[in-house]
Amino acid sequence: PLGPFLAKSFAPSLSPWVVTLEALAPFRGSAFTRPADDPSPLPYLTSTINQQSGGINLTLEVFLSSAQMRQEGREPLRLSQTNFQKMYWTLAQMLTHHTSNGCNLRPGDLFASGTVSGAEAGTQGCLLELTQRGTQPIALPTGEMRSFLQEGDEVILRGYCEEAGYVRIGLGECRGQVVN
Repeated sequence: PLGPFLAKSFAPSLSPWVVTLEALAPFRGSAFTRPADDPSPLPYLTSTINQQSGGINLTLEVFLSSAQMRQEGREPLRLSQTNFQKMYWTLAQMLTHHTSNGCNLRPGDLFASGTVSGAEAGTQGCLLELTQRGTQPIALPTGEMRSFLQEGDEVILRGYCEEAGYVRIGLGECRGQVVN
């Protein structure tokens, strides 16, 4: 079963996406606004500063390329485009909660936010969500259908920040291929 922290152990990829908070400063903005009927975060997870500047305008795209698509010279199919600013929890809230029971994070520790998904169609961050738990397969340009990743499939993640008046920051690509 998938869920918080469980999917990170399934075919993970690590990219060179190490970006300082200072480099992201021009792209920071308001945090996600929760629906009025959602419970409020606990007091230690709430602050005016975090609500005003805890979001990051970071566009994330997910592409899929099957072995057959690559053999035929086809471009990867974009499955999703979403934005990190839509995250329900900010990075500060995630780190604060993660350390609330004594977890001793140190400089250099890696931190994974989890899947970045939006509520609208085409903004889901993983194939399980995009295919409604595998019940609605996605058609690839080759005619292949995908409910779940298969051997030879390559997932490509691209990320970038852009804001009027600032230089776009590209985070490059993170690629992972399913092998047997």
